[in-house]
Amino acid sequence: MSEQPLHFLRIPPFPRHRAGALVVSGEGLPFDADALAAEMVAQRVGGAFWAPETDPWTRGLRDDPEAAMVRALRMGGEAARAVVEKLTKGVHPRCPFTGEVLGWLEAVRLMGAWRRLIECNRAYTAVFGIAGWKRETLDALLWAGSGPVPYRQCPKAFGCGDGLRSGDLALAWVARAPASLSKALADVGVKLGEVEDGFIRSSGLGADCVPPLSAMIDPMGSHVDPSRPSLLENVLGTHEFPPELLTRAAALRAMLVEHGVGKYGVAQAGAPVLPPRSRRRLLVIGQVEDDRAVLLGGAGNTNLSLLQRARAMEPDAELIYKPHPDVEAGHRKGAIPDAQALALADAIERHAPLSRLLGEVDGLHVISSQAGFEALLQGVPVVTHGVPFYAGWGLTQDLAPTPERRGRQLGLDALVAASLILCPRYLDPVTRLPCPVEVLVRRMVEGQADMVTPLVRLRRLQGRVARIITKMRM
Repeated sequence: MSEQPLHFLRIPPFPRHRAGALVVSGEGLPFDADALAAEMVAQRVGGAFWAPETDPWTRGLRDDPEAAMVRALRMGGEAARAVVEKLTKGVHPRCPFTGEVLGWLEAVRLMGAWRRLIECNRAYTAVFGIAGWKRETLDALLWAGSGPVPYRQCPKAFGCGDGLRSGDLALAWVARAPASLSKALADVGVKLGEVEDGFIRSSGLGADCVPPLSAMIDPMGSHVDPSRPSLLENVLGTHEFPPELLTRAAALRAMLVEHGVGKYGVAQAGAPVLPPRSRRRLLVIGQVEDDRAVLLGGAGNTNLSLLQRARAMEPDAELIYKPHPDVEAGHRKGAIPDAQALALADAIERHAPLSRLLGEVDGLHVISSQAGFEALLQGVPVVTHGVPFYAGWGLTQDLAPTPERRGRQLGLDALVAASLILCPRYLDPVTRLPCPVEVLVRRMVEGQADMVTPLVRLRRLQGRVARIITKMRM
């Protein structure tokens, strides 16, 4: 099958994408011509819609045949139906992610999602603090429809606002940007939003330089900082979650639990990890202590103080301590000597996947770890000692004060919808196209999301050496 040359409905040229044609020869699924025309107008897709200088929906050049199609579609009636007949004759859409026949309306809605992503990215005039190894996957998620993503080196001195104007909005991976960046940009009237990993990130650790397959782009700040609002918090606090969205969230949650999908990939099913329970068993989750989620949302806790508090609350329970994988990999701060940890916990579990452990415990204690969110997905009660994004909505036992902004009581599927569907952006590792979350999850489950580069191999070797040195010092 082959695409008609320059079909009106085509995939934007996202950086590095590897997808085939969206529209191919052959018979497709039935459709309603009036509904399809109306959907194309509503989504404003067709033609080279991704770039302002070529967008037939905004430029409307009289000698542009694609702009003429847009005018006919907007007229409706016979004119619109004639365009639809021409566009659909002898061809049909093909899902870029599965290769299967795709309905015309579904194809147009997918293109509409791409348009919204591209238009959102036009708001950002500069992107700071993005390491080169992350750009391989973030390029498509940050592309504004023409030209390269406006990555910039973080300035080393005064005058970092050069080239930016008052009122501009920049982005930064703040954990990798100098502390002076925000103030220096503010001094020239530039606002700063943030880029962070999504909650379903990759098949492999970020500390090993595995490129991210998702991102949270927040023009307001960060969901790890409870001292100020964030995009995710606003969605959780104000969004109306329609039944169809909650149904989708419930199906996604079931898929994640069934296949053991977490932030860093898929846990293989297997025999029970822990021996049979003889008393109440709780899992205590360690974190990276110099991570912003702890520094900003940890309420002053450390991994050791978390263990101490959990033991004080549960003197008779069996406590299992699980260190953070980045700490265990030897890359990050937060290690507790085994003897010190075992004075409070009954055991240390380093290797078992979190998703499997959650099925064998009665509860979870965290500072602000995403592990608490993953526990909620499995129906495990969660005690938060810090202020993670999922605290304060009536789903957890919260020991630290939560912002008054979070007074709304939410169901679990609303939390899933906001955190995994509405706010993050996802990249399909096969086609390198922005995609729905379900596409990335399927790639992970099918083993198609591995991105092992020479840099990843080097980092893993460095981690093994660092672990040996850390244990020798203990």
